[in-house]
Amino acid sequence: MIVTIDDVRAAGLCVHGTRAWFARHGLDFRAFLRDGITAEVLLATGDAMALRVVEHASHRPSQREQS
Repeated sequence: MIVTIDDVRAAGLCVHGTRAWFARHGLDFRAFLRDGITAEVLLATGDAMALRVVEHASHRPSQREQS
């Protein structure tokens, strides 16, 4: 599953904080904005924020329709 910045916003997190989070984890924020990122990469960080965003993304309508 691809997670996007829309998922981050929908989970109640801010873009500025997300940019800093990506930097702390050595992830490319610009590529994320452009292409999204796989849930697996986010979950591999072991971070609670990543889990929150992935959980939220898994419940968006387009994900349920694909299941």
